[in-house]
Amino acid sequence: MMTENEVQVFIDGIKHYFMSVSDSKAEVGTPYLIDVKDSPVSDYMGVIEVTGVRKGKVYVLAARAMLRHLLMSLGENYVTPELIVDIVGEVANTISGNVREQFGSQFVISVPTIKEGGVGVIKETEQAFSVPFRWKSYTGHLVVCLQ
Repeated sequence: MMTENEVQVFIDGIKHYFMSVSDSKAEVGTPYLIDVKDSPVSDYMGVIEVTGVRKGKVYVLAARAMLRHLLMSLGENYVTPELIVDIVGEVANTISGNVREQFGSQFVISVPTIKEGGVGVIKETEQAFSVPFRWKSYTGHLVVCLQ
C-alpha cells in the first residue's frame, strides 16, 4: 500500500514539471482511490511501467487541447499529432523520473508508451490513486498503480 508520503512525491512531481516548463503552476487536487469502473478517461495517456522494489504503472491522462497548449507554451508554432504524442510521453517520463530520484535506483522506469482516443486506466493492482491536476484551464490526471 502506498503511504501518504509516497503519494506526496508524485504530487510534487506534477507541480515541479509544470513550473519548469511554463509560466503557470499546476493546481493539484486531492488524491483519491479509484476503482476500474471509476477510472478517469482522456484523449491521450502516457504509461510508464515500474519495476524493481515497486511494481506497477504510472499513467498521465490529458486532453488534446491541454497538450497543444503545453506545446505552444514550449515554443512550438506548428503542433502536429506526433508532437502531441511525444509531449504526453515526456510528461509521464519526467514526472516518473523525478519520483525515481526520490525513491532511489531500485525504482526502475520504462520508456513511455502512449495510448490515444478516449482511453482510461486499467486497474492492475489492489489500489490505484488518481491525482487530479489543473494547468491553466485544463484538467488532467496522474494515476499511480504500484504494489
